Amino acid sequence: MKRLLLVEDDQSLGETLQERLEREGYTVQLVESLAGARNAAFEGESDTDFDLIILDVNLPDGSGFDFAREVRKKKPTPFIFMTAMNTAEHRLEGYEIGAEEYIPKPFHLKELLLRVRHVLETHEPAGKTKVKAGHRVVDLAARAVISPGGEREFLATRDFELLKLLITSAPNVLSRDEILNKLWGEDQFPSHRTVDNSIM
Repeated sequence: MKRLLLVEDDQSLGETLQERLEREGYTVQLVESLAGARNAAFEGESDTDFDLIILDVNLPDGSGFDFAREVRKKKPTPFIFMTAMNTAEHRLEGYEIGAEEYIPKPFHLKELLLRVRHVLETHEPAGKTKVKAGHRVVDLAARAVISPGGEREFLATRDFELLKLLITSAPNVLSRDEILNKLWGEDQFPSHRTVDNSIM
């Protein structure tokens, strides 16, 4: 059963989403603050990996963006931002951090459920999970790059997806346009420079 961490400071909305997600068969831990999110993800008995984090940005004790950056450094957990902060700048910041989705409030509940299902299916490990790349090993299931000394580095989601795409496409060469279409689509303001910045 998939475990979700739901970080939402609006108690009524949080409880509604928790109930609906649990009806879909997920195990959901609801917290209402940044401190609660950190405790759930990094401390205590619940320090096991969540399969997905659904995260508000404007929390009473800090920014969901900051928490997402902490997650990226420590765990390969995918996350979805769900927030009323919906300017182009906010959306770009969310995607640059590594969000799988950025869902503006208000939203249709069915849309959230479909996006949650899509992200979980995308991150479902299948087939060969470890690939040697030069002196390093790429663990596709854990979304980590393993150094010769055994240290694991967890990349931002988009950077890892780019690395995975290049590995699985080899020996074929992909154009920038092909990479943009596969990873960014048409609605997230990408450009050829976006690809260059991810590779450099």
